[in-house]
Amino acid sequence: MEFPPTEKRLGVGEHPHRGFETVTIVYSGEVEHRDSSGGGGHIAPGDVQWMTAASGLVHEEFHGRDFARRGGVLEMVQLWVNLPARDKMSPPRYQGILNSQIPVLDLPRGHGSLRVIAGEFDGVRGPARTFTPVHVWDIHLVGEQPFCLPVPENHTTVLVVLKGSVHLSGSDVIGAAEVGLFERAGDQICIDSAKDATILLLCGEPIEEPIVGSGPFVMNSAEEIKQAITDYQSGRMGRLS
Repeated sequence: MEFPPTEKRLGVGEHPHRGFETVTIVYSGEVEHRDSSGGGGHIAPGDVQWMTAASGLVHEEFHGRDFARRGGVLEMVQLWVNLPARDKMSPPRYQGILNSQIPVLDLPRGHGSLRVIAGEFDGVRGPARTFTPVHVWDIHLVGEQPFCLPVPENHTTVLVVLKGSVHLSGSDVIGAAEVGLFERAGDQICIDSAKDATILLLCGEPIEEPIVGSGPFVMNSAEEIKQAITDYQSGRMGRLS
């Protein structure tokens, strides 16, 4: 979305989270973050915020002040990453990952490039620390020739197309703002061609636990959701000063 110049604070004000992580990837514009655990920072195009809410915190996210004054296009993606029951009540943490810290690999035969935000690709590890095996690859595809991306067997794999389109083997086409969910069997994703596509490939080891979500909380049971609401209302998740 394109925003005109303003002196107003644009974004999302104070709100809580518990039981999962938020991963914010900025493609255009700027985002400022702060939370009740002391985490916070400013991220620009190419940067990533990896916030672990876990046992609970209160935070806010606004457009960067300089960006708001200039105006322009804000383009970002926010992922919610579930935590296993054993880690849902871990202490919160914040990872501000700069574009310069994210490895960039050239794909074979001129197919494009791949940024390793989390997990590993071709022996290169990304900077994000995760609780379970997770791959987050930010990929730009330009090649018109078929090729395959290796993925772990029995993991859940999702392909999110942000721009352009991707033609998969088997004739399926995933266009902009569309998502492809793959079967867990197999160890590669094969692409017949791509038209100047920006995609996120998300891959993770299944947790195989109940999920109960309500608003900003993601837990394993309705009772835990009720407790999260009580803890937030009583101030146990902290406050922004």
